[in-house]
Amino acid sequence: MNKDLRVIISGGGTGGHIFPAVSIANAIKALRPDAKILFVGALGRMEMQRVPAAGYEIKGLPICGFDRKNLFKNISVLFKIWKSQQMAKKIIKDFQPQVAVGVGGYASGPTLNKAASMGIPCLIQEQNSYAGVTNKLLAKKAEKICVAYDGMERFFPADKIIKTGNPVRQSLLETTISREDAIRSFGLDPNKKTILLVGGSLGARTINESVMQHLDLVRKSDVQFVWQTGKYYHAQIMEQIEKEGKPDNLIVTDFISDMGVAYKAADLVISRAGASSISEFCLIGKPVILVPSPNVAEDHQTKNAMALVNVDAALYVKDSEASAQLLALAVDTVNDEAKLTSLKENILKLALPDSAEIIAKEVIKLANNGD
Repeated sequence: MNKDLRVIISGGGTGGHIFPAVSIANAIKALRPDAKILFVGALGRMEMQRVPAAGYEIKGLPICGFDRKNLFKNISVLFKIWKSQQMAKKIIKDFQPQVAVGVGGYASGPTLNKAASMGIPCLIQEQNSYAGVTNKLLAKKAEKICVAYDGMERFFPADKIIKTGNPVRQSLLETTISREDAIRSFGLDPNKKTILLVGGSLGARTINESVMQHLDLVRKSDVQFVWQTGKYYHAQIMEQIEKEGKPDNLIVTDFISDMGVAYKAADLVISRAGASSISEFCLIGKPVILVPSPNVAEDHQTKNAMALVNVDAALYVKDSEASAQLLALAVDTVNDEAKLTSLKENILKLALPDSAEIIAKEVIKLANNGD
């Protein structure tokens, strides 16, 4: 075994790429405390703050995506891709990793391309049921491809695929608070059913509109609601709610820092269908109504959602129909004990625990030349 394990982890752009990346890094450190880990991200993207906050060093590349509306702008994009490749080459030369890991997102393209061309073994982790463009392009050069869904041979060579699941935030699995105490922490009644609405840290307009248009239904129901609006929409929503009168059974917040407590308080969750969120719901066995975002590449959130819906492990409402249907369905579902039990049992069957550790072991194996 090599005395000095050096690993590059690249990618990001969204929490859905960053949480798994940090979880993999933590799992590598748990197995090999001596490991030196360097992240490579995209300048100006979320990973440049989140990764240092998790205790890891990160280098930024000027990489960005193509502008499909304004083709002239892509001249500068091509230059940034070239510059990013040159920078990635220097980062790899200076750091001398034995293995490179890509989690999807802009930065993983140039980083893993250069690593592969320099003879460094690469592993990619694909979170979604529909593979992203970057990972599809990198698949030919990767030694191992870690996935969370069946049927990924559509995108990747079957002999490279390992079904590991998606690493999730460890804090969610370590939450020890009881349901009653979790509900009380929001100032609500433990004897009532509770629905949690989340649209990610920035919020989801459709989910927010679904609540705003049905405040009367919220008010009349014997159900409690915890609503994370997202920071972007919060001020405007609070202003509107003040005018209309906030229902007593509705807690409104811009951001929930401890999602473990929020999930524990919830009998039912309403959420977008990002891969990381879905993996979390599977592991904690949480009944959920998924409202896939239509604003993602190849509509992969709908494909993620349908992987659950097709085995009766989640409910699904189309984004364009959410304003009309979502709240009424949620109230009916949370009051149907048999339905909640069925959703919980079915979603738990899809859980793939220990994903980060399984991936970390594959990374270490590649670093040691497959031994």
